[in-house]
Amino acid sequence: MADLITIDDPDDPRLRDYTGLTDVELRRRREPAEGLFIAEGEKVIRRAKLAGYEMRSMLLSAKWVDVMRDVIDEVPAPVYAVSPELAEQVTGYHVHRGALASMQRKPLPAAEELLTTTRRVVIMESVNDHTNIGAIFRSAAALGLDAVLLSPDCADPLYRRSVKVSMGAVFSVPYARLESWPRSLETVREAGFDLLALTPDEKAATLDEAAPHRRDRIALMLGAEGDGLSTRALVAADEWVRIPMAHGVDSLNVGAAAAVAFYAVTAGRPQL
Repeated sequence: MADLITIDDPDDPRLRDYTGLTDVELRRRREPAEGLFIAEGEKVIRRAKLAGYEMRSMLLSAKWVDVMRDVIDEVPAPVYAVSPELAEQVTGYHVHRGALASMQRKPLPAAEELLTTTRRVVIMESVNDHTNIGAIFRSAAALGLDAVLLSPDCADPLYRRSVKVSMGAVFSVPYARLESWPRSLETVREAGFDLLALTPDEKAATLDEAAPHRRDRIALMLGAEGDGLSTRALVAADEWVRIPMAHGVDSLNVGAAAAVAFYAVTAGRPQL
């Protein structure tokens, strides 16, 4: 059973894991280096725990103590009870969900390890917006993708915003970072995957024409919002694929495009 500790000093060193949560650059440096990430909200905390992440501590406002009582009783990590005002002082924002947990990261698997047991993967290049990362992971989990591979410069899936937007789906889909870009794409190809680059370019085949759901092993490549996939990534792909647009719209947000493409990869259109 965890200890319930009331804290009324925002400078208490026991709250260090939670300080400056809105300082993106600080958290990007600190969290991977210190092997932690922050889960926000009851559902996300429970999903992180269910996924086997070890809890370092919890930070709760008073009204959430009873809600989280079963978790408090199950984990040995300390639980810090604070006022909403103190939580805002420490974290830098109004913690409207009232519950935060500092969790211990797990070692990431190697990309080669994931590729031996999967058939449908998504590869992200330079996706550095945490909201898009979270949305793509959520769609990947919901639509049955087996794994996610990230270029070295992609944002951290375990950053608080990514975890929150994904509603904890980042815990459901295994992921790995590719060590070099785009050279590591050859490793994916050698594992038997067709590399399909998603692009709005009119020269690309439509997803219906490419029929990815009928292929044995597919790696769908997605680029960052606005810029899309780099020229190097497009050249490295086996094929280009696109989502047909209407009404003069040139493309979708990468999160929305991912959801459409994931459906095409895993299921395809119903056969009439």
